Amino acid sequence: MKQFISFVQKEFRHIFRDRRTMLILIGMPIVQIVLFGFAITTEVRNINVVLLDPAKDRVTRQITEKLAASDYFNIVGIIGNSHETERVLLDGTADMVVAFDERFDEKLYREGKAAVQLIVDATDPNTAITEINYAAQIIRETQMEMSGISPSGQIIPDMRMLYNPQMESAYNFVPGVMGLILMLICAMMTSISIVREKETGTMELLLVSPVKPPCIILSKAVPYLVISCANMITILLMAVFVLQVPFAGSVAWMAAISLLYILVCLSLGLLISTLVKTQVAAMLISGVLLMMPALLLSGMIYPVENMPKILESVSSIIPARWYIASVKKLMIQGLEISCVWKEFIILLFMAVFLLAVSIKKFKLRLQ
Repeated sequence: MKQFISFVQKEFRHIFRDRRTMLILIGMPIVQIVLFGFAITTEVRNINVVLLDPAKDRVTRQITEKLAASDYFNIVGIIGNSHETERVLLDGTADMVVAFDERFDEKLYREGKAAVQLIVDATDPNTAITEINYAAQIIRETQMEMSGISPSGQIIPDMRMLYNPQMESAYNFVPGVMGLILMLICAMMTSISIVREKETGTMELLLVSPVKPPCIILSKAVPYLVISCANMITILLMAVFVLQVPFAGSVAWMAAISLLYILVCLSLGLLISTLVKTQVAAMLISGVLLMMPALLLSGMIYPVENMPKILESVSSIIPARWYIASVKKLMIQGLEISCVWKEFIILLFMAVFLLAVSIKKFKLRLQ
């Protein structure tokens, strides 16, 4: 019994002495509770709405005021004609366009019905359905309030789903899977591969060779670069020919942004390899600290706009967020590269910064 207690005490001492283990055992559950408690929500908030209201009469003003007063909608602008609808959706100004009929009051009271179009970007089907339902509910509430004034009047919502009219979940699924798979292969496998050399003692043999250390590190990342490119091509082919997801944009620009994202993930893997000494630690950091935020905070499952401001700020440093957003714009919406310049610049900065830090940290390790 005494020997058993002694072994238990020894294991406790080992755990308390290892700061990384303590961080994983105590810190990670706290982080996950915060993420699952605040980031995961089925509600959609902060929906940016642009209005097309040629009538500007009493009923349309009443519906507009109710939309603005709702916790879910933000009125961000007004357009003058229907030709501007696609522009405000494509450039990200609006998540939804609410377009009223001309002579709305007259049609409602004299003809007995009037139409209002709810136009949304359906590249994320679940979010689009939720946005439509919220707006339709407000319109129904307005109509019920008006029933005493005009019992025969009927407002008919006309719902349009752009870029994904069939509401296929694959349109949202494919960009997210690409971001996660490339992160998994590049970051995790690169870090484990290099740490394995250090753990088995073969890294010293490589370092005494005539090849410079940065070349050794970068050469070990090249196979994962090739594998990642092959995986990217495979995913795109399956998406187009198996899942029937249309490829509306430029293949060249899609390849360019994907290659840039792969370089970011490889740089993350290189950085992790300079910070840890064991394969287990590399796997935990890559799998938990990278994959979990990439899954929860990238916008793949839950809209970033729904999260608390602090988590929305944290998501800005997650490469997958910017890559998934750019894939949706280039592949599904068919936008030009000029429409994803923000994502491109952020990923480029991340790649340069992480690669520079990784090489510098590795040189410090050699000293």
